[in-house]
Amino acid sequence: MAKKVAPPSKNPLIWKFIATYIILMGLSLLLLGLESVKEILDINGIYTRMIIYLSALILKPFGIVQSISGSVINLKGIALNVLFGCNGLEAFLIYSVAILSFPATKQKKLIGITAGFVIIQIINVLRIAGLGLVGFYFKQYFHYFHIYIAQGMMIAVALVLFLFWLNYAKQE
Repeated sequence: MAKKVAPPSKNPLIWKFIATYIILMGLSLLLLGLESVKEILDINGIYTRMIIYLSALILKPFGIVQSISGSVINLKGIALNVLFGCNGLEAFLIYSVAILSFPATKQKKLIGITAGFVIIQIINVLRIAGLGLVGFYFKQYFHYFHIYIAQGMMIAVALVLFLFWLNYAKQE
């Protein structure tokens, strides 16, 4: 006899996942944005400087990096100001909060968050370096590449990684 499955709208586990996700994401964004927390530990600032440094390292062989300062990579003819939403932290939060909200073992959550962090950072650093190259070599297309490709790319990466992790998490 086939097991009867409740439709998603009547499944309490889905509502628990959604509620947990919203609460954890709200708390994460609140902690990142509070000035009193930033004075003690500016996670976004530290994160951004790491991304800027790694992106500049990739761009150095092209001879276009003039300097880096704070959240800005100064290239010949263009400056990239990498802020929250562009630094990959938002995509990582979307991904990691989804994992934390989903019922799975602590070990699977730890593996998923660690692997996701590494993958998201590699892709994000390459994305920012790519934006730098587009801005230098194809400046007339930079706006289009930034708005229509690069912006949504990290959210899509986070979603796809979460779907892969879901497949991993359900395995015994």
